Amino acid sequence: MNRNLWLLALCQGLFLTNNVTFIAINGLVGFAMAPLGWMATLPVMGYVVGSALSTSLVAQSQSRFGRRTSFQLGLLVACVSALVGAWAVYSHNFWLLVGTTVVAGYYAANGQLYRFAAAELALPAFRDKAVSWVLAGGLIGAIAGPNLAGQTRSLTVTPFVGAYLALAGVALLGMVLMAGIAFPAPPVAKHQAAPGRPLWEILRQPVFAVACAAASLGYGVMNLLMAATPLAMQQCGLGFDDAAVVLQWHVIGMFAPGFFTGTLIKRFGVMQVMAVGVVLNVACIAVALTGVALLQFEIALFLLGVGWNFLFTGSTTLSLDAYRPEEKDRAQAAINFCVFAVMALTSFASGALITTQGWTLLNLGSLFPVLLTALALGWLAWQRRTGRLGAA
Repeated sequence: MNRNLWLLALCQGLFLTNNVTFIAINGLVGFAMAPLGWMATLPVMGYVVGSALSTSLVAQSQSRFGRRTSFQLGLLVACVSALVGAWAVYSHNFWLLVGTTVVAGYYAANGQLYRFAAAELALPAFRDKAVSWVLAGGLIGAIAGPNLAGQTRSLTVTPFVGAYLALAGVALLGMVLMAGIAFPAPPVAKHQAAPGRPLWEILRQPVFAVACAAASLGYGVMNLLMAATPLAMQQCGLGFDDAAVVLQWHVIGMFAPGFFTGTLIKRFGVMQVMAVGVVLNVACIAVALTGVALLQFEIALFLLGVGWNFLFTGSTTLSLDAYRPEEKDRAQAAINFCVFAVMALTSFASGALITTQGWTLLNLGSLFPVLLTALALGWLAWQRRTGRLGAA
């Protein structure tokens, strides 16, 4: 870890503080303001839809202006959208809240590239550990996010307005930290330089396709269950403070393994670590199906977080050797677009299913993407075992 990586890890922590606070409050605010109950998670869905729509714009800004300028622009959007969100809640304007979360997705599309930027700030032999350690910075979000939501929700007469105002301050702090990071200069474009392969050719590679699928489905399962948790706990008679604690343990599970996931990948291999992530997702669902007590929510969401970490860190590492330096912007944008597209679908499904079908059927339904992830990993392992492709 060098100075740049430490600062980037702190920015990752602030990014997750924003995300966790959004998850903790947007579903509840949406439920209170939405015209119909099934629309409760539309503000959460708006965030990830905006992220998906922004991936191409972010890729262009990264390519044209470099990492730091693009990241700073994302933080500026986060600050402004948080202020507009505060006004939307204060004025009880549901559709303005949905709209501003769509715009805030531009920040999420930038923040999802922090892990790729980490690989560029370390020596090649340590890039998997750099990715893992920067993702571990999300522990800040595990502690700060739920506490920020809990401590600021009653600061103003209108509940949760203070939380959105606090998020604007979090974005400003992120801008200060980002200004201190020295990113590698973007390569100078040459007239004769190869533009890299077409995106379709990159996507056709088995290693890249599986990495993209695992990142998307792993994030989708995590988002499906996490976004529904505050509403499910409210339906079960548990309070907001209980939901904040559960989300805190969930995000600890997401990012605490970052201190050793890179080491596990080096020792046992990326495919094995990702397979354990799938098993942990199954364990999460099994625990969730045993009951709706606070402890069961805590254990299930913690297991879900660790499973996500193994899948997401592993898929990021797996993808790094599937594209060339001149192809990184379009390849990374493609992965993030798939992630956000699946997240958008699961955000909508989360609210619709939890309000109409309940917690049990929601968990049973999440077994389908977990099974798809297992099949994708098994297929890639078979491809390698039969010698159809080299090591990633």
